Amino acid sequence: MSKKIFIVYGHHNTKKSFNASIRDTFIDEAKKNGHEIDLINLHDEKPISFYDGSEPDEQILDYRKRLEKSDVLFMISPCYNLRATAILENWIDKTLAPKFFFSFKRIVGNWGYPIAGAMKGRQAIMSMSYGGNWFSIQTWFQNIPFRRIKAGVLKLGGMRTQYIRFYEVLPGMSQKIFDKHMDRVRKLARQL
Repeated sequence: MSKKIFIVYGHHNTKKSFNASIRDTFIDEAKKNGHEIDLINLHDEKPISFYDGSEPDEQILDYRKRLEKSDVLFMISPCYNLRATAILENWIDKTLAPKFFFSFKRIVGNWGYPIAGAMKGRQAIMSMSYGGNWFSIQTWFQNIPFRRIKAGVLKLGGMRTQYIRFYEVLPGMSQKIFDKHMDRVRKLARQL
């Protein structure tokens, strides 16, 4: 069954980088398997203002409309300072916000629980790339970016979440490691 995949690419190098290779390889394989792609390269878009309490502007409303038409949200980012890139984090803060993405059911006072919104039950995939090898990064610190996004955002929206992580993403990466990573990306696209 073909799916519509909404890709949010959050790396400054939109042409030639490891993350651009993830994006392009995924798109090629997804299209071969009959899926439709809606791509946002955040660094090629009009800059998104930071949250100041105001209502979402037309740009954010457009992202939400496009996202609502999708079956899968796929976010791509390197890991910087134990977070996704600032531009992707800002997109998450502005686009995946209440009451579009989730709201709270108040029980008593400030106590309550989240109610999933427009993306409930859909799939979310988060791609994170790390510069070091698995052994040097596989600490509790490594878990911070994806656990925070999964538990702190995507779970609130009721999305089914999957992660794909890449290690040893350095300028001197061997072709063998690069090819292994791209094989994983192709497999991900085929499994949708």
